[in-house]
Amino acid sequence: MFAAAVASAQPSLCVPAHVPDPSELGNGRLVVIGAGKASAAMARAVEDHWAGDMSMLDGLVVTRHGYAVPCDRIEIVEASHPVPDAAGLAAAQRLLERVSDLKPQDCVLCLISGGGSSLLPLPLPGLTLEHKQAVNRALLRSGATISEMNRVRRHLSAIKGGRLAAACHPARVLTLLISDVPGDDPVDIASGPTVGDPTTCAHALAIVRRYGIALPAAVMRVLRSGEGESVKPGDPRLARSETRIIATPQMALEAAAARARRAGVTPCILGDAIEGEARDVGKVLAAIALQAARHGQPVAAPCVLLSGGETSVTVRGQGRGGRNVECLLSMAIALDGHPHIHALAADTDGVDGLHEIAGAVVKPDSLERAWALGMSPQDRLDNNDGHGFFEALGDAVVTGPTRTNVNDFRAILIDAPDMP
Repeated sequence: MFAAAVASAQPSLCVPAHVPDPSELGNGRLVVIGAGKASAAMARAVEDHWAGDMSMLDGLVVTRHGYAVPCDRIEIVEASHPVPDAAGLAAAQRLLERVSDLKPQDCVLCLISGGGSSLLPLPLPGLTLEHKQAVNRALLRSGATISEMNRVRRHLSAIKGGRLAAACHPARVLTLLISDVPGDDPVDIASGPTVGDPTTCAHALAIVRRYGIALPAAVMRVLRSGEGESVKPGDPRLARSETRIIATPQMALEAAAARARRAGVTPCILGDAIEGEARDVGKVLAAIALQAARHGQPVAAPCVLLSGGETSVTVRGQGRGGRNVECLLSMAIALDGHPHIHALAADTDGVDGLHEIAGAVVKPDSLERAWALGMSPQDRLDNNDGHGFFEALGDAVVTGPTRTNVNDFRAILIDAPDMP
């Protein structure tokens, strides 16, 4: 089911239908730009399905290290995620330069997917890459939702919050989005580089205060002064900008559900935008699974409970964090070794938190095996050490780069009736 979810969001499947027809451009160029974990694979799909003169196609996209796909006309740059680096900074500056001299007859095809915020870390004047790195680290540890994180990032960027589309004016801009955010709001996908931003610096400051996030003085000055104000909806520079969402978490869950039905298992999609502290979500999902096992509600076994979204981890311990493994470890503790329940939680991009591990699986004997190894599941959870817990059991899910990203995927399989 996880493989089906990831496959449904592959750029080779969802990009081709949206590649512009050369007849629409006349004598204009097709300039391909973008950023995100799927952007290189999206660029390859564009080249494979562009029906026009290849000399009229060029561009530059930025992807995560290890996620590059060779292209002939579009330059692929790799940079760091989730904490930005100098390679991303230089690439963001070059990307802006690529669109600085466009004509009205030109078309910019912007390929955006999750991870783009960190991969385009060009700061506003007065800020540095080090400032952006400090902000990202602080946000990742704060417990803020992805929407709240991106609200702050948009107001510190020279390229996000609609600024990239404004820089493309007067050319036409068509943005293709692979959504990795709950709710699929374009302004939150990679912090919305080509869409107007209705939020303000005051909104960003409210988030900083809400979570008690300590930010550098220069960053606070930009937010307090209003110098970080983003491009707003209705700005005339965005008049020729169009946005299409081509893959979403819901589409991935539906693909997984179809796979379950083919195996004779009844799927129940609980939601594609579940948020909250990962350990709390894990407890709730366990309770629903136990209700299904004991009472056949909301669906009778054999069944699978599917969900997506993006939870948060407020890191207080010395572990490596990771929202999927934290959610799963909390779920395992609450399930208490139920003999008919298995679960998987993993990120569809192949990276849970800061590590090259997508997630993990829970089995009925997971807790028993942990105790036999001298591990306390609750102590590991308290220490935010889900990765260490599941690695020790040999139950980590490692996919390598998937070259797409439609957020987290969770499947809880109840494999036999357990009703009185």
